[in-house]
Amino acid sequence: MKKYFSYLALVAVSFSSSLSFAAEPVSNYPNKPIRLIVGFSPGGAADTVGRALAEGLSTRLGQPVVVENKPGANGNIAADFVARAPGDGYVLYFPSIGQAVNVSLYKNLSYDPVKDFTAIGSVFSAPNILVVPMSSPYKTVGELIAAGKANPGKLTFASSGSGTSVHLSAVLFEKMAKIDMVHIPYKGTGSAMPDVISGQVDMSFPNLPSGLPQVKASNLRALGVTTAKRSAAAPNVPTIAESGLPGYDMATWYGLVAPANLPDNIRNRLNKELQSILADPKFKDKLIAQGADPMPGTADQFSQFIKSEIERWRKLIAQSNVTVD
Repeated sequence: MKKYFSYLALVAVSFSSSLSFAAEPVSNYPNKPIRLIVGFSPGGAADTVGRALAEGLSTRLGQPVVVENKPGANGNIAADFVARAPGDGYVLYFPSIGQAVNVSLYKNLSYDPVKDFTAIGSVFSAPNILVVPMSSPYKTVGELIAAGKANPGKLTFASSGSGTSVHLSAVLFEKMAKIDMVHIPYKGTGSAMPDVISGQVDMSFPNLPSGLPQVKASNLRALGVTTAKRSAAAPNVPTIAESGLPGYDMATWYGLVAPANLPDNIRNRLNKELQSILADPKFKDKLIAQGADPMPGTADQFSQFIKSEIERWRKLIAQSNVTVD
């Protein structure tokens, strides 16, 4: 009997120790460097903001937050990597709107955009901008729509690739304006811009950081931004909704997520630090310089937002027969 109780005591101590060991990464979080995965190449707007976010998290968490770029397939390569990582808070992901649209674009997606991730919080939203060549006869959204109705299948638009926000902005425009345009996909906005500037393509809907400099240089004419409200980075450019297509609203957005099963207290800590970063004037200025607006909110709000975006774009993609090249 004595041996039996000794055995029980040993088991109890062992069990208690194992619990303490299991809880340690949570209670002491973070106690080692954190990796922030960005699904796009270095140097772009996503990478620039991602690195500013990493810097802010590093300061507030007391551990290095190191950005790792894993570009390709509209964010799918990065998302697949994160979905397979442990949900311990040491791998984070900076997803774009692709987190919501890819599930409708790719037939054999290797991850579930909701079940395989823990939403931490939204970071920013940003408009795209409808631009035409300076030589274009169209000076307003209304004139462009009228031309589209009068010449079905004649207007062309350039995108940075099928399924990107640049492409989907045009698809939504077509659908709401009830016109038919010809899609000319490029490998990126950089390769598309020269053909838009020269007039070989009638228009494009690039991200604001890519399009606005060309507008300021008088290489392109801006007809409107894609969001419901004007952008602080381009206050003199009207929205598409106010300049000829009421109700039009399309925003590129980014947020912060982790792999599934992230402990609640780590998620809450990360969201708390994220809200602090979004309220920081220096970070706000950096966002505005990129044509973006802070998008504060709770983890639950971001989770619901992703779900609503999935359904929104699922319907449009199905109705428009959008496919990935």
